Amino acid sequence: MKGGLVSETGAVLLSERRSTPRAEGPEAVVAAIRAFIGHLAASGDGTPAGVGLAVPGLVSEDTALYAANLGWRDVPATDFTELDVPVILGHDVRTGGLAESVLGAGRGVPDFLFLPIGTGIAGAMIIHGEPYGGASGWGGEIGHIPVFPDGEQCACGQFGCLETYASAASVGRRYSLRAGLEDVRAEQVVASDDPLAIEVWDDAVEALSLALATYTLLLDPSMIVLGGGLAEAGPALFDPVRTRLVKRLTFRDAPPLLPAALGVDAGMLGAALLGWRAAGRPDLGPGWEVDVRSAPLVS
Repeated sequence: MKGGLVSETGAVLLSERRSTPRAEGPEAVVAAIRAFIGHLAASGDGTPAGVGLAVPGLVSEDTALYAANLGWRDVPATDFTELDVPVILGHDVRTGGLAESVLGAGRGVPDFLFLPIGTGIAGAMIIHGEPYGGASGWGGEIGHIPVFPDGEQCACGQFGCLETYASAASVGRRYSLRAGLEDVRAEQVVASDDPLAIEVWDDAVEALSLALATYTLLLDPSMIVLGGGLAEAGPALFDPVRTRLVKRLTFRDAPPLLPAALGVDAGMLGAALLGWRAAGRPDLGPGWEVDVRSAPLVS
């Protein structure tokens, strides 16, 4: 978990990270978040004007409806804090996409895809400057586009999902299985000249280019912003994906492919934007000049 206290001018007054006690059950996680928010609030000067919270799974502005990896169902936003202030919840990836839209790589761009590639893959579809969640909140599950319909089975039950081939966890897992090794990380695969590693990485690049071509043909984004741990591979990821995307889009130009600007702070900054929206200040954000590195850590 990462939290922060952010002023109306965008100054990150303090920030902190804490572990998520998921092994202790959903109620313990909610209690930990409640304590975390209370601690951040007490560390500031007075009561915060509002709280924004980015959570995984299916979520509405006032309820954390379901999160498979945390085990909660239908948790009201007010359960996450003891503060008597307005609260807004947001999906974790879409909230990060909001931050990239207002403060980061997508600033000033009305329509783009924010795709963080980490343990899993999910996308934030930014349309007219706002994250789009679809009819029921499941919009953006690009990680489960079947890029290879006859491919490996995904944990979701489908076959050949993008996430099964191109997430950081899957890149490490697929190489480990083929090489007979344990606990190989994706960055080790990217940097290796082992033919097995090259093959696994090529599968990841191919899967990603297929999914991005599909997305481009459907929604015609102004740009595609890649984030998450795997995006730190830099040219090893961006160059081959860009080349294959151009080749696949035979009758039209490919959208620019850019790295995310906010890194691991995107979710926290997006939550800050939600908190100010909860406080009745949706106008805040576009003028912020955020430098999270200057924020003191609290303990």
